Amino acid sequence: MTNDYPFKEIEPKWQKHWDEIGLFKADLKKYKNKFYCLMMFPYPSAALHVGHGRNYIIGDAVARYKIMRGLNVLTPMGFDAFGLPAENAAIKSGIPPKVSTLDNIETMKKQFRQWGVGYDWDKEVISCLPDYYKWTQWIFTELYKKGLAYKKKGAVNWCPSCMTVLANEQVIAGSCERCETKVVERDLEQWFFKITDYAERLLEDISRLTDWPERVKIMQTNWIGKSNGVDIDFKVDGTDITLTCFTTRVDTIFGATYMVIPPEHPDIPELIKGPARGGSASGGNKDITKFEEFIQRVRVQDKIERAAAEIEKEGMSIGKCVINPVNGRKIPLLIANYVLMEYGTGAVMAVPAHDQRDFEFAKKYNLPIEVVIDNPKEHLDAASMACAYVDDGIMVNSKQFNGLTNREAMEKIAGWMEQEKIGKRSVHYRLRDWLISRQRYWGAPIPIIYCDRCGEMAVPEKDLPVLLPEDIEFSAKGAVPAGGQGSATGGKPHGQSPLKASEKFINTKCPKCGGSAKRETDTMDTFVDSSWYYLRYLSAKDDKKPFDKETVTRWFPVDQYIGGVEHAILHLLYSRFITKVLSDLKFIDFDEPFRRLFTQGMITKDGAKMSKSKGNVVSPDILIEKYGADTVRLYTLFIGPPEKDAEWSDRGVEGAYRFLKRLYRIVEEMVRENWDSALDEKADKELKRVMHLTIKKVTEDMEKDFHFNTAISSTMELLNQVYLSVGSTKKRVSPAIKEALKITIILLSPFVPHISEELWQMTGGKESVFMVPWPDFDPNALLTEEVEIVVQVNGKLRSRMTVSVDAGEEELKKMILEDSEIKRWIEDKNVKKFIVVPGKLVNIVI
Repeated sequence: MTNDYPFKEIEPKWQKHWDEIGLFKADLKKYKNKFYCLMMFPYPSAALHVGHGRNYIIGDAVARYKIMRGLNVLTPMGFDAFGLPAENAAIKSGIPPKVSTLDNIETMKKQFRQWGVGYDWDKEVISCLPDYYKWTQWIFTELYKKGLAYKKKGAVNWCPSCMTVLANEQVIAGSCERCETKVVERDLEQWFFKITDYAERLLEDISRLTDWPERVKIMQTNWIGKSNGVDIDFKVDGTDITLTCFTTRVDTIFGATYMVIPPEHPDIPELIKGPARGGSASGGNKDITKFEEFIQRVRVQDKIERAAAEIEKEGMSIGKCVINPVNGRKIPLLIANYVLMEYGTGAVMAVPAHDQRDFEFAKKYNLPIEVVIDNPKEHLDAASMACAYVDDGIMVNSKQFNGLTNREAMEKIAGWMEQEKIGKRSVHYRLRDWLISRQRYWGAPIPIIYCDRCGEMAVPEKDLPVLLPEDIEFSAKGAVPAGGQGSATGGKPHGQSPLKASEKFINTKCPKCGGSAKRETDTMDTFVDSSWYYLRYLSAKDDKKPFDKETVTRWFPVDQYIGGVEHAILHLLYSRFITKVLSDLKFIDFDEPFRRLFTQGMITKDGAKMSKSKGNVVSPDILIEKYGADTVRLYTLFIGPPEKDAEWSDRGVEGAYRFLKRLYRIVEEMVRENWDSALDEKADKELKRVMHLTIKKVTEDMEKDFHFNTAISSTMELLNQVYLSVGSTKKRVSPAIKEALKITIILLSPFVPHISEELWQMTGGKESVFMVPWPDFDPNALLTEEVEIVVQVNGKLRSRMTVSVDAGEEELKKMILEDSEIKRWIEDKNVKKFIVVPGKLVNIVI
């Protein structure tokens, strides 16, 4: 006998065995008992750390459990392989992104195998390969034909030093992440998907997502941001320009004393033409460059900060007025930092008496404040107000609506404005169309052709994919076509995709007239790649179509989707949108992709999210070498409730390892004993009860909310009970102990599969433990024959006794009065009353 736990021999052995028996191979033709278990596919940036592992280990535990429940489990994996990090790394290292990306994928696949997480690799997808992005381009062309893909001017982040467009993720505190230069905004022609056409459906169908976390549904609801209100047209005095304002507080319209627009507003260039009469919000300045300087400074500010209530309010007067249509008053028009284009129409009627941000701005720049909703408890005086009045009240200074409550007035004013044709009820959404353009190389080329004769058109399906050229050189000078000169900026990056400088890529033939034409040089946002990958898994090798309609209809929606909560908004919203579009186009027969969603929390180290920059990354490779994969898996699942963040502890890993060593040792010792020893009937009954309680608890934890930590804890307690039972039989192992030990192994197998397979074989198992049906608990076995009761004298604990659950009150009295401890407390005193709480306690009143 040995106390060693030989994980280095056990783990590769069983990983090979699972491959040989095809444990994770799903038969797509058998769908009646199907279970589609999907993990969010990773970006192959580098080696995985233990924080990444939580997602994949959770998913693997679920898949193995469902296999044991007899389901036909589909559990595929792929890689979200396009993106800016790989391109930036290529520029830094000179290694082409395709080479580094595919190398990283191989590294990650080895790590998956080391962890013991199993996937059906026949269904692997890699988004940067033509056999995948051909169909990403096909989806684009289908949206384009439906009018859901279009091009317009849009604001982008621009680094003046790198001379390049940056994605939002590359802007840190308003500066370029690479060179720390202050980022500015520029307006460029960009491609968009018209997701706003689906805003109402995306919002309404959230109610159908009954098995999604509530916080995710709230996040999506808020992101879509539906608001009911009124559109009001404010004519700009002395011009032909009309600014439309959307408000949810039409009851305050008579109190609008100025209008503000954000620096991004498209009418600003026209509005500031000619002799400007305004500079600061209240002063004068004829120099238009002051506007431009202010606009540029505000545009680079973080939009979340700009929308925050506590931001320092800043503004400039345009020197023009707008006319309030309800009373004909001319009110000043200003540019301000605290309004955003993302809200409503961008133009905001400012009512400082009843909006705190407007109030602060008005006070700062000495703008008028007029009360139109009075406090019914205390009359408001605009001159003495210390803050805006935002509660309900009585209408004043509002013509025929005076005296109404403001809630009554809302409907009446809206109706009156529609009647007078100066306003119209409307619905607005916070959601904006999806900007998919990236002026970078490492992405799927947008399949659009421009012909001087025929105009703009999508690439025909027969000509897809539009291949991303690979003859690109990467160096510190940027990415350029092989043999190219870099840029016209002395070797510095020129801020354009290499595709723009690749004549071989750009120049093509028009599919309509056959004449010379140009290709689009923008590539697609990687969110497009990840918005449909779950469909491609079912037809991963099909070169004729992106997916088979009949197959996906039978296998969808995904039964269980597992991933990080950081993807709760964009990825999930985009996936829902693309699914609905494909459904409308009759390519699929369902319009929601994911039935059940689980979002795991992060694993932190030293109180922070693991990242290389923080130096707190824990490598699983080192831990697996020292303790084995099952130790890493056990600790990862045991660390805490999986939906919550958890702090990684090296001591905790050692504790998990000690438990597995103990488990291995106990089984190794007991299999050498005689399984048919004489029974200790009482101990065996208690063991059987604990065993069935554990089956019930673990099953409920797996089925409901993936409470792996409490499931594992329950199984540890069962093992303790086994150990106690062995002690009671003096090392002679009864059939009940054998059964409980085998149940322990089965219950642990989804969590620690390698050691479970080994121990299952040691205890006589002939096939994989994952081919064994998951056990059912026996409700009758949960019943206990005896119970421990508390005995009190005058309400104070004096003894404990084990009695039959069927013991009547007279029998209890007799047993208690004969107990030596109770005799000592009663002695010759009078017993006035016995108070019996069945199965719990008896209180003797003396």
